[in-house]
Amino acid sequence: MSSRIPQQSAAESGPNHPDNDAGLSVELASVVSGARRRALRDGDRQIDTAHLLHSLLESDPEVRAAFDGGAQLARLLGYLVQRSIGYGLRWQGTVEDSGAVPVVTEAGWSPAAAGAMERAHESALVRGDERARGLDLFDALVADPLSRAVEVLAHAGVDIPVRPERAATESSR
Repeated sequence: MSSRIPQQSAAESGPNHPDNDAGLSVELASVVSGARRRALRDGDRQIDTAHLLHSLLESDPEVRAAFDGGAQLARLLGYLVQRSIGYGLRWQGTVEDSGAVPVVTEAGWSPAAAGAMERAHESALVRGDERARGLDLFDALVADPLSRAVEVLAHAGVDIPVRPERAATESSR
């Protein structure tokens, strides 16, 4: 049985391509695998920023700790579960395009998710690390105000945590 999420050839996976796990920590590679499985299970053609957010929250304790208290985190996870069991149907078959990056038809990734993965890797390099971590990806996801991840946070009534590291990076741009 072939995957509903298109695979890419090795020629398409350059150093900045999201599927290149060389720039990811072990934990973040696991997050990407989880997001890929979630997209496939949900019947989505592409991994989007909401898939990445959901997978991050499930598997990265540092990202979970960024939220104030358990109530916000529980509300957000509840909303994401609702999305995966039906709410996300309105997004099914559409390309997530927040306008932050040029629309491309990268196999398996929405343009916004691909851009977030690249920004996470760039943040790691600025920090002096070759591998992106969960918080790098989280910061990249919430930096795009038109992404599905930010839309999910807003619909769940959850404030985007203000992290000093992200505030310093954004003010230097």
